[in-house]
Amino acid sequence: MYYASFGVFSLIIHFIINYEIMKKPGETEDKAVRVRYRRFLFSLTLYYVVDILWGSLYGLRIRTLAYADTVLYFLSVAFSVTLWTQYVVTFLKQNGLFGVMITYAGWAIFVLEVLVLAVNFVAPIVFAFDETGEYHTLPARNATLAIQIVLFLVTSIYALASASRCEGKSRIHFQSVGFSGLIMTLFIILQTYYPLLPFHSVGSVVATCFIHSMVIQDVKADLDRKLGTVKIKAYIDPLTGVRNKLAYLETKNTFTNQIKEGEREAFGVVVFDINDLKVINDTKGHDEGDKYIQTACDMICDKFKHSPVFRIGGDEFVALLEGEDYDNRASLLLAFEKQMEANVRTGRIVISDGMSVFDAEKDEDYDVIFTRADKRMYERKSVLKNMKQN
Repeated sequence: MYYASFGVFSLIIHFIINYEIMKKPGETEDKAVRVRYRRFLFSLTLYYVVDILWGSLYGLRIRTLAYADTVLYFLSVAFSVTLWTQYVVTFLKQNGLFGVMITYAGWAIFVLEVLVLAVNFVAPIVFAFDETGEYHTLPARNATLAIQIVLFLVTSIYALASASRCEGKSRIHFQSVGFSGLIMTLFIILQTYYPLLPFHSVGSVVATCFIHSMVIQDVKADLDRKLGTVKIKAYIDPLTGVRNKLAYLETKNTFTNQIKEGEREAFGVVVFDINDLKVINDTKGHDEGDKYIQTACDMICDKFKHSPVFRIGGDEFVALLEGEDYDNRASLLLAFEKQMEANVRTGRIVISDGMSVFDAEKDEDYDVIFTRADKRMYERKSVLKNMKQN
């Protein structure tokens, strides 16, 4: 039963290593490659299961079931070779004549395996079991395995040749696929000479582990980096460079959840509104209005250097005060308001503000704090307008 134990071990490693890639692939740039490789992995799963059953049935000398399972064994091996060739062709982006030839060759090997196994029912040419249940290999078995070996070699050598024409990570990936094919080729050769040893299972595990380490993980890391960059861009306001409303809403939800869970520490909310932006847009145009917004944002960020600032509307901003800015909130806000009062007198940009701080005893969510700050901002706006009129 030691033969079956190797199959069980291989199957466990197979699932541990390839669980993520075997899940349904999402919409990614390399989806076609992932789909092909995923199909190949499922064919290996079938092979491992059949191989485990073969070891068990042969060990128990259950000849009829062992015969049926041996047929499945050869079919699963041939099918995995077919799907491997499709994966390599897709991975190497070979859509031309060579890719078509390799793909058809893969299917031809599978059809050939089906035919010789059909003949084997009538006239044993692939394998046979004697009266004692002993397994014997026959010439057609070695011939079909030799053809599979040739196909593995061709695809592997082509992958390595393609690698020589590439640079950077593409070169490493192509080399990894090529070496993985050579690994499986070597173990199929060993399986040919030692039919009662589980070389094919071992070779498949080693090859897929190699691809996982050198290709799949590397591609995943690149994808994560790209998604991270896209996500960062999605959270940035293109006009001012501060965080946008989407980032604000996610942060607000996080704060609300932390408040409800009792995990939120002290923080303050400062709401800002740019005075007279509509007047600027109407009299000087939207380009000048954009510059007005950018200058106002710079003023806010300059004063609240250690706090995240969000643009949540055309002329509305929010700063969330934590740490150093929270500790110095009173002096920071006072200095900001004095600057705005000076701006009223000199005719420069004026920004209304309102601040409120989190009170753990009575604030049940973030919106309560924001509402208080927003109310104070409108009160401040009224004060600044009265100053301008006077």
